[in-house]
Amino acid sequence: MRIKWFSFVRITGLLLVLTYHFFKNLLPGGFIGVDIFFTFSGYLITALMVDEFNRQGNFDLIGFYRRRFYRIVPPLVLSILLVIPFTYLVSRDYVTNIGKQITAALGFTTNFYEIATGGSYETNFIPHLFVHTWSLAIEMHYYIIWGLCALLIARLVKHSYQKNQKTKRRALMLFKRSLFLLSGIFFIASLSAMIIGSLHLKEFSPVYFSTLTHCFPFFLGSCLGILVGIRQISTRFMASVRTWTTPIAIFILGLCFTALIGLSLTLQFDQRSTYFYGFLVASILASIMIYAARILHEKTPTIAEPKVITFLADTSYSVYLFHWPFFVIFSHVVNLYWAVILTLVLSLAFSALSYYFLEPLIAGKTDQFHATWVRWSLKKHLLQTAIVVILIALTGVTSYTAYAAPTMTSLETKLWTSGLYQDIDQINDAHQAVLAAVEAKQKAEAARKKQLAAKTAAEKAKAEEERILSMIPQGVSIIGDSVTLGTRQYLGAHVPESTIDAAGNRTMDLAYKVMMDQQKKHTLRQYVVIAIGTNALNDWQAQTDKVIHSLEKGHHLILMTPHDGSATAAYNSEKLAVYERTLPKRYPWITIADWNTVAKAHPEAFKGSDGTHFGGNAQGDALFAKCINDALAIAKKQPFKK
Repeated sequence: MRIKWFSFVRITGLLLVLTYHFFKNLLPGGFIGVDIFFTFSGYLITALMVDEFNRQGNFDLIGFYRRRFYRIVPPLVLSILLVIPFTYLVSRDYVTNIGKQITAALGFTTNFYEIATGGSYETNFIPHLFVHTWSLAIEMHYYIIWGLCALLIARLVKHSYQKNQKTKRRALMLFKRSLFLLSGIFFIASLSAMIIGSLHLKEFSPVYFSTLTHCFPFFLGSCLGILVGIRQISTRFMASVRTWTTPIAIFILGLCFTALIGLSLTLQFDQRSTYFYGFLVASILASIMIYAARILHEKTPTIAEPKVITFLADTSYSVYLFHWPFFVIFSHVVNLYWAVILTLVLSLAFSALSYYFLEPLIAGKTDQFHATWVRWSLKKHLLQTAIVVILIALTGVTSYTAYAAPTMTSLETKLWTSGLYQDIDQINDAHQAVLAAVEAKQKAEAARKKQLAAKTAAEKAKAEEERILSMIPQGVSIIGDSVTLGTRQYLGAHVPESTIDAAGNRTMDLAYKVMMDQQKKHTLRQYVVIAIGTNALNDWQAQTDKVIHSLEKGHHLILMTPHDGSATAAYNSEKLAVYERTLPKRYPWITIADWNTVAKAHPEAFKGSDGTHFGGNAQGDALFAKCINDALAIAKKQPFKK
């Protein structure tokens, strides 16, 4: 039984996800489209479970799993096989560890794979081509667990009422109530886990990807499926059908759609409020849309759903599978708008092939169109041979690509190599730290004696200043993140008297710890360059102020404004850059190295990269070093901290 107007729910979810991926800055919270899918799946699956129990007095777990397999796996396999040949249009970086990604996708463990590898739509150097299958993993986990729960409840109910000779109606009522109670428990547990889990996080991908924390929309949908149903409709729902008019149902659908768009405009992936209530509100709005669409179906028995709407809804799952890898590939081959067009055209074409031909063929279901073509083709062995040959060829290409894929991107290799050199340098610096500590004590003692010998206040002040400066090594200390790490060797050769301490994913609070450790060891040099901020967290201002106030006297601080190629004014990195530019007016011993402005003026330095890192690009290396040296030239004319 097909429910008209449910297509609008599916299309709404797909529209939000596509817009978020294509134009993230336009709809920063479009990721809630996945929660619409989750809620709808929970509703549909549970309502069908109730219908099956009402019809058969039992629940067929194997049949349930078989239907889910035929619906989910063939399009997933097809999307992987068809996408991989297109990866030869871009650099090998885009198939880094592709074998592991494919294994995780087919094993429905992508969400845990992304948690383990630190994956995210927001922060990856090179986006994983199949990161979007994290949602399929959670969906499959829900099907497995919920199917087992339904089977257990069905058997308990059936056994109980066989023993007590109760009616079929009472058995159905107990089955529904048990499912509803269990849905409510799972819903509260999962939602609570997301809220509690996000309390102390600064990067939210673990709670976003986790099955435990992000399965609650399914169970909200399950509750709705029990209350509303598909064939087995409750009396309360029929009362709503009689009360609501068609215009009211349409108005509620439109209102929820508008509210979801508005919510998508306000939510941010890295805001705690998104995890506290954003996903919950999206799931509730999706539930109301489902309810309104279900009523509209009952109110419009003679009106057919537009075929284009039905087509988009039917292919929505496959479009979701195809769109992300195609967009990642095409966006690095052509400009954004052509990438979107190519992605949509190919995704819709392959999705139609999957839904209307491949899936029915595999499941053994053929309508009149399929039957005519399939019978004619199979007689001549054309279709069977063609499918086998194409699948073998695609499997061969996919297998070879996975076998030959690199284990690290070129940028990761560059960072890894730079990290090794840094480790070697730090071993050598350990000896220098010991000597610096001894020398600092000697200079401090000499300065103290000179200070004691001073008679006038001016002499004592000058002696104190000399004492402070005598304890600080000459030169430049550069503390940076992965951008600095990628150009470390070039910086060491082109920034005189410099030491460099850089690490991937370093935030301002971690840079503070490095600075304080060097101060304690008396190895922090006179000019301190803080090249941090690409990974700026929500407390970026407090952490920056902490660095400023904790820097000891006798140093001059150079703050390098961060650059993120995908950032807008709403990003923390951009806010930090704006804030840093205001600091020299308040603190004469602070100078700005405005890398944010320099990088935006030279986009060619980031060609072929993620738009933030330029490791290995000679122009990027030169621009970065020049930005620091220009700031140093200004700083040498300015005072030290007093």
